[in-house]
Amino acid sequence: MSKIQELRIGWLYPTLMSTYGDRGNVICLQRRCQWRNIPVTIIPLNQQSDGATFEQVDLIVGGGSQDRQQEIVMRDLQGAKAEALKAKIEGGTPGVFTCGSPQLLGHYYEPALGQRIEGLGVLDLISKHPGPDASRCIGNVVFEITPSPLAKTLKKQLGKPPIVIGFENHGGRTYLGQVEPLGKVIKGYGNNGEDGYEGAFYRQAIATYSHGPLLPKNPFIADWLIQTALQEKYQTEITLSPLDDSLSEKAREAMLKRLDVHLV
Repeated sequence: MSKIQELRIGWLYPTLMSTYGDRGNVICLQRRCQWRNIPVTIIPLNQQSDGATFEQVDLIVGGGSQDRQQEIVMRDLQGAKAEALKAKIEGGTPGVFTCGSPQLLGHYYEPALGQRIEGLGVLDLISKHPGPDASRCIGNVVFEITPSPLAKTLKKQLGKPPIVIGFENHGGRTYLGQVEPLGKVIKGYGNNGEDGYEGAFYRQAIATYSHGPLLPKNPFIADWLIQTALQEKYQTEITLSPLDDSLSEKAREAMLKRLDVHLV
């Protein structure tokens, strides 16, 4: 750990894309680094940033937004910024993207009203809103992470299957192309309430509808992101010192009991 100089977390459009408490993901990553004496810097990636700023980050966090804010972001996220973000994800920079962010990374999003919002095409997925009269997908969501080797790594770390607990609130429905789902739904709607899948996983980028925010409820994902980011940056094996997550684990157990989810 002595060789680690700094972890730079890029926060996508903090003022426009922080719906449903997603800033908690940034805080969680920051605190879990600080508790381990890992220097961490939060870098806003917004209208004032240029492509070079995007290139500097080691880990990327993106949150949710309303349709209007999403359009503002997509008008700004073009040219050098878009190319830098694509290159970071394709190059293996880890990230966690929630709700509106995966829609931006997909091919397009069709809102309930208005014109289609074109995405970056990094993730092979599309998102559509079924219309202003359609019910939203709202409620607690539980799913098991399934992509290998992510699932294998987390299972080894936890000693049991990696189960994610979150909260979803989305009108759009997401449909995957040639990209792996992040997990299989145990409780809730997931991507579209039809196929039983939740989120997407590409390279080392996690895309999900799970708010809550995601990482404080599932700290093992936060640690995977931190460890992976450091290994990518310093090109060496990294072992994080353990933290006391007993309170988080008790909260998870209480939530699973409340939702009547019984895991084998």
